[in-house]
Amino acid sequence: MRKRSYPSPADFALLPRAPRNASRVPALTSLYHNPKRGDYGDSRYPGNCSGNLIRDLLDYYDARRVLDPMTGSGTCYDVCRDLGIYCIPDDLHAGGDAASVDAFTELGSFDFVWLHPPYWRMKRYSDDPRDLSTAKTLKAFLEGYQRVLHNCVDALAPYGHLAVLMGDYSDPDVGFVPLTFHTKRIAFDLGLRQCATDIIRFSHGASSSTKRYRSSFIPGLHDVCMVFEKPGEGIER
Repeated sequence: MRKRSYPSPADFALLPRAPRNASRVPALTSLYHNPKRGDYGDSRYPGNCSGNLIRDLLDYYDARRVLDPMTGSGTCYDVCRDLGIYCIPDDLHAGGDAASVDAFTELGSFDFVWLHPPYWRMKRYSDDPRDLSTAKTLKAFLEGYQRVLHNCVDALAPYGHLAVLMGDYSDPDVGFVPLTFHTKRIAFDLGLRQCATDIIRFSHGASSSTKRYRSSFIPGLHDVCMVFEKPGEGIER
């Protein structure tokens, strides 16, 4: 039998050339590759996201008033501060709860919401029962996740944008969990429309890449940023 050869992890992928257009952020394409996370947030925080993607999105959509309801280490807030954009960050460890009833009603409206929720129990962030990463079942997680997305929609101004960074993963008990599918399903049910291509963000520096597993599976090396728009007033959802 002929021995198959595979590229080494050190080999570089040749990304397709993006078409020229009037975008104010030409490097922002459906394939987001940036091994440098930028000087935003705390890289030691588990599940931390690079601020460069957030920066590009805020620039592209010309955001002026931003809500970050699951701020984690404060990456989005740091980006907004650097860009001079008004931002309200919140999190469970700061006393907030994005899944509570009327969570953001006292904050006014926003033209952009950045949401980076837990990927269910792929990584557990606390022992707080309100933490979505502690949900015992996928159903319980999705119920809480739907409340979060509902609150984000209510906080958006007409024509405002909601960017959600989410990843799928293989759960040891229930198998493959398509969280990006569920995100879109819930968002569409809430009346949002997807207004841009999926942005496939390469997972540079993921802790899973340093682990060794006994089971066999196809590793996921990316997560997905989905951008939705809230319809304007008078437009049927």
